[in-house]
Amino acid sequence: MNKRQWMMAAVAAGTLTMTGCAANPAIQYGDATAVETTTTGFGSTDLQMIAAKMVDDMLMFPPLVEMTAKRRPVMFVDSIKNKTTEHIDTESITDTISSKLLNSGRFRFVDMTAVQQMRDQMDFQQSGGMVDPSTAVRLRKQMGAEFMLYGNMSSIVKYNGSVKDVYYKFTLKLTNLETGILEWSGEKEIRKTGKKSTFGL
Repeated sequence: MNKRQWMMAAVAAGTLTMTGCAANPAIQYGDATAVETTTTGFGSTDLQMIAAKMVDDMLMFPPLVEMTAKRRPVMFVDSIKNKTTEHIDTESITDTISSKLLNSGRFRFVDMTAVQQMRDQMDFQQSGGMVDPSTAVRLRKQMGAEFMLYGNMSSIVKYNGSVKDVYYKFTLKLTNLETGILEWSGEKEIRKTGKKSTFGL
């Protein structure tokens, strides 16, 4: 094989390799809403069930139905306390619940995670010298939250021989910031069992 033939063969092999990587049959899209049964740990299905249950409970609670009939109260979400032994991204749970409540058209939210970024932007607009003062946003016009949404996640894990039983309990509460009155509280319980394998559950 001469040099030209060798170079052509190398280019062809490289093309085939790249094509194989681009069309890897092992990579597939799945249904994000499908039931997840991989482990007994907290998963995507649990998150979806909790969010749906909590939002439905809040939106159907008679006093809140009456309160939101003619206006959209403002609330903020405090961090959810994780009292389980697992590493659970509780922020994802509250994000999903907040999105569902916001999209219901019944509530408005103050995003406390972005407060510092908003302060920085306000400082830039007011004192940066690069923004037309007539178009600068005034910080004092922001609305304060009327309600605080908060809660916690706990779990109980038990073993019976090779069987692992995990009980999750998620509690969410809505408090009136002005009066300190607890306006609503909801709970969602999940139990998962599975056989313990060599690699765990």
